[in-house]
Amino acid sequence: MATVVQNDKSGINQSNDTTMSSFLYPLSESGMPKFPLLAAVSLVTVVGVFFGLYRWYQQTYSFTVGMDYFEPEFQTYWMNLLYVQLVAIVVIGGVGATWLWFTRPDADTVAHMDPIQELSIYNFIFALLASASIFIVVVLGLFVEADAAWHQVTIRDTDFTPTHIGLFYMAIPLGMDAIVLGWIWVHTRMPDYQNRVSIPLCLVAMAPILIMPNLGLNEWGHTFFYAEELFAAPIHWGFVTMGWGLFGMAGFILQCLARVRTLTRYAGEKGAEQATV
Repeated sequence: MATVVQNDKSGINQSNDTTMSSFLYPLSESGMPKFPLLAAVSLVTVVGVFFGLYRWYQQTYSFTVGMDYFEPEFQTYWMNLLYVQLVAIVVIGGVGATWLWFTRPDADTVAHMDPIQELSIYNFIFALLASASIFIVVVLGLFVEADAAWHQVTIRDTDFTPTHIGLFYMAIPLGMDAIVLGWIWVHTRMPDYQNRVSIPLCLVAMAPILIMPNLGLNEWGHTFFYAEELFAAPIHWGFVTMGWGLFGMAGFILQCLARVRTLTRYAGEKGAEQATV
């Protein structure tokens, strides 16, 4: 557990009079960090609109131009969408990871982060986790269940079906990008993770990767010898590794809460000292 260090080297303090700082790291009138509710609601709204528009696209074009892979319209409406998604996912992950790594502050700057600023960042992390919990439910409802239902009533002639393009080549890879970028951000900018690695967060980051072998087996099996799309089919059992990996989020939250406890105790002691002066 990293200790709380504060002196005149505090270099990550962001001026709270800026719009972005007050949006992501709001402070109460007493100067203590608040939960960034507006940022969380904005994030959920933007992602919700994106998922809603994507689901509308699926509903509109799946039954009209998404039934036959060999039709020219399928290539226009679905394969082009797939190519755009793959490029976007690679660019987001590659550029984001590179930027986070090369813009990371030095170890001394991170170690001397102001405790109030660190508490604000933890509040922001909790806001991201709360938003992510909503996204998971949306993905399960709009994409996972839709994928199973689609393959129960249609005959697949390609692995790149409309629902697969939305689930395995958009929603899950974007989630993987977000988790990996979050992993890099936490380990390069938070004092409590200097010179150590969060095993629970590693499990979460590995979760989407762990299902890749089973994804290949699943598509191969459904193409050649297992046409039925049954939820409890043995060919689907490997997908539970993603759920198991996401359980690591509980461990990461406990790590965050332990650090928050240390920071709040320090802030309380500092406030008491100032009150007695």
